[in-house]
Amino acid sequence: MTQNVTPTQAPTQSEDPTGTYDVVVVGGGAAGLSAALVLGRSRLRTLVVDAGEPRNTPSDHMQGYLTRDGMPPAEFLALGREEIARYGVELVRDRAVDVSRDEDFAVRLAGGDTVRARRLIVTTGLKDELPAVPGVAERFGRDVLHCPFCHGWEVRDGHFGVLATSPLSVHQALMVSGWSDDVTLFLHTVAEEELADDDLRRLAAAGVKVVPGEVAALRIEDDRLTGVRLADGSAHDRSVVFVAPRAVPQTGLMERLGADLQETPFGAYPVVDPTGRTSVPGVWTAGNAMGFGEQVVHAASGGYRAAAAIVGDLIMSTLDATLAE
Repeated sequence: MTQNVTPTQAPTQSEDPTGTYDVVVVGGGAAGLSAALVLGRSRLRTLVVDAGEPRNTPSDHMQGYLTRDGMPPAEFLALGREEIARYGVELVRDRAVDVSRDEDFAVRLAGGDTVRARRLIVTTGLKDELPAVPGVAERFGRDVLHCPFCHGWEVRDGHFGVLATSPLSVHQALMVSGWSDDVTLFLHTVAEEELADDDLRRLAAAGVKVVPGEVAALRIEDDRLTGVRLADGSAHDRSVVFVAPRAVPQTGLMERLGADLQETPFGAYPVVDPTGRTSVPGVWTAGNAMGFGEQVVHAASGGYRAAAAIVGDLIMSTLDATLAE
């Protein structure tokens, strides 16, 4: 039986709290809130299910979002939650643990409730798995970074290290060389013979120093990163380390629904059209749930596109049903 859920914001109270929502949005980050804003403004009964685990939690600020550059991520999301509440969108702090479909979608929450929806937007994002090197997880988002577009300006001209996690880390080292002339690529568990000749030539042209050998730990002094220590005992002074986390897409709900996934170098993501529509009728996705490289600004845009597509889809399907009567 479908049960009512208690919203954490102050939504417009429905006359039928146990009825079916027009749309359930799973995930309350930038993509989910952006979608919910469009849906609420379109007069659709909408619920956001938010587990409260945004990917950018370790960062004090977000960058590259016009008019929001430098804003703390938590403040950005708080403002988003206030905005969707103005349009009667409901939000519940819970986790969607299962989903099934008969005539509508039934989304089961960890708290025990089940909510139903005519359409579904999954914006569950991804998780970053960091290398098991002492100091990396503790400093992540501070002076251990992964994206030069997110943090490069703030650490520009520093003494950069890049901790290789695969041969693809060469690309990361080449990219961050745009923000500093002092870049060292620590191969860590990557053998030098795994690097292509073209990669080695580009590294040399960029002035990137290549250091073989496993990294044992980061050196931390007075609450700041000061260097990298290798397993052979040698040490290298560095003020910033870039690392490429292993991306783990949160595709559990998509898999339960039987969505088509495609493999990428950064995990398997749903096959989608330009609006985020998946191979499952009635299901859309946006943000890092559909790709590794989606920044906050991309996620918000993707949520908007998905929501606009759903509004059109629901209007047309309602008209078609009326004509078929």
